[in-house]
Amino acid sequence: MRLTFKQLEYFVATADTGSIKHAAQKISISAPSISSAITQLESEFGVQLFVRQHAQGLTLTSTGQRFAREAKRLLRNSESLYDIADELRNEIGGSLNVGCMVTLAPMIAPRLIKSFNARHPNVTLSFTDSSHEQMVHALRHIEIDAAICYDLGFPDDVSFEPLDTLPPHVLVAEGHEFASSASVTVKQIAQAPFILLDLPYSREYFTSIFREAGVTPKIGHKSPTHELVRSMVANGFGYTIANVRPRNQTTLDGRKLKAVRLAGQHKPMTIGLATLSQEIKPLTLRTFETHCRKAISNGEIPGMRPQ
Repeated sequence: MRLTFKQLEYFVATADTGSIKHAAQKISISAPSISSAITQLESEFGVQLFVRQHAQGLTLTSTGQRFAREAKRLLRNSESLYDIADELRNEIGGSLNVGCMVTLAPMIAPRLIKSFNARHPNVTLSFTDSSHEQMVHALRHIEIDAAICYDLGFPDDVSFEPLDTLPPHVLVAEGHEFASSASVTVKQIAQAPFILLDLPYSREYFTSIFREAGVTPKIGHKSPTHELVRSMVANGFGYTIANVRPRNQTTLDGRKLKAVRLAGQHKPMTIGLATLSQEIKPLTLRTFETHCRKAISNGEIPGMRPQ
């Protein structure tokens, strides 16, 4: 027996739904055909792909999870044949799914989507905002085509192209004692209450700024929500350190913030584009990459104030 794309399609549908019955409904194929394809795959490769639980349907084995990931990749690559045909006809179209770091998305996503759609109306571009870990998972499981994110470490099968850097700065309320300063040092701010953006990676990055300066921050409050951190600062609970530069320095409750330069040399956050490593990328994806290179570079980032 030779492997067929139909067998892979039936297997992936079952892996996604956890049920042969639901997979059959999803792709309009008879349940016996799907069951037979899965049995043939397991026999061909000599592995068990599912644990069959009578009351709870099917659960992927660890081997099945890896097999599902590679099957999705293979099916996606087979679709590249259509992209190649489109390229030969100089057509850019289809769908493109892009992830964006949750702290970047409100500023970057709307303008980037609008400007890309204006140039390429035949592309259906959808955005999802999520954490770094969620985007890496989505890339590896072929759920998104690209991710706009920070360089926070990636597995070998994900490529990252840096586009620009975002140095840290201090955010304070409009009437704060540091608001009129041209710059402040880490040691100057260390004794004031620090409102920490409490997200994985972000937490370590911000606290490392203090650690490298040989001081310990006095954490007043912490939250995983970017807008809540900004509102706490604007209402006088303390200061925060940020990399993003929203054009609107007014918080959701109508209070003003002031950005102050953080003196000294500090590691910036690198913003860029992550994609699954592949030799041949679809034309639409390559077109989106080119658009991002033009839109995000030299301190100019959609939705943010220039450096």
